[in-house]
Amino acid sequence: MPIHYPDILDQGTQPKSFSYDDKDVMLYALGIGLGADPMDETELAFVYEKGLKVVPTAATVLAGRGRGEPLPTKPGHRPSAPNFLMLVHGEQKVELHRALPSAGTFTSESRTIGAYDKGKDKGAVLVSETIWRDDKGEKVATLTGSSFCRGDGGFGGPSEGAPEPHPVPERKPDLSVDFATRPDQALLYRLNGDRNPLHSDPDVAKRAGFPRPILHGLCTYGITCRAVLQAITGYDADQILSHQARFSAPVFPGDTITVDLWKDGGVISFEARVKERGATVIKNGKTVLRS
Repeated sequence: MPIHYPDILDQGTQPKSFSYDDKDVMLYALGIGLGADPMDETELAFVYEKGLKVVPTAATVLAGRGRGEPLPTKPGHRPSAPNFLMLVHGEQKVELHRALPSAGTFTSESRTIGAYDKGKDKGAVLVSETIWRDDKGEKVATLTGSSFCRGDGGFGGPSEGAPEPHPVPERKPDLSVDFATRPDQALLYRLNGDRNPLHSDPDVAKRAGFPRPILHGLCTYGITCRAVLQAITGYDADQILSHQARFSAPVFPGDTITVDLWKDGGVISFEARVKERGATVIKNGKTVLRS
């Protein structure tokens, strides 16, 4: 089923209720590598229910995850469904309108907010938005993500207007931090909800062109947030207003990820790379701190 424009801009969900608890919060933190040293009390605070803290990027998993189904559309409109076998996660942003509690019940509502046609042989970019609200209808979090649909160009939509990536400073990084991922990191992270076999099944990974299963992009994204927590905020999660990044290359479980950071007032720029392979895996990263 192709992309139909502008009908796709009317695709979205009705508000639905969801809940999470401290187990979900701790599982996410473990999935991005926090708590590896159980004597490190700064990290223990994210994986132990006593005074539990929430990693801001946990918002990407706490509301649950779809199974690849297209968003529903209004009656009388042509439904769009990109080719999910040719789709890759392009960018992700989490904005917290207030700090996340360690447990709670909210509603979420998702919709397509942009569709950009790069050409018949160049693919398309879709932008979606999910908003969390509390029981008073007030915003708690806004999640914005883009997908690059390699097989869906030429649908007749606009070619320009997609959000521009954040420019990272040209100077040398102000600081860099290393994170060693575990060989079983993807097997742990997938328990947050994304059970795509690309991250667990060697045969599926091989058919997709990889020598072995790859780490979830959102796990790498969470590790970059962990870098900001460790190097910039002193593990104070409440300081982070938003965190966004562009995915540029896969990480293999067992890789060591180096996160380079630039601090300019309340804006932190970052990129992530795997030195052993000379691969930049996250680009155009930006964290905004609360003023």
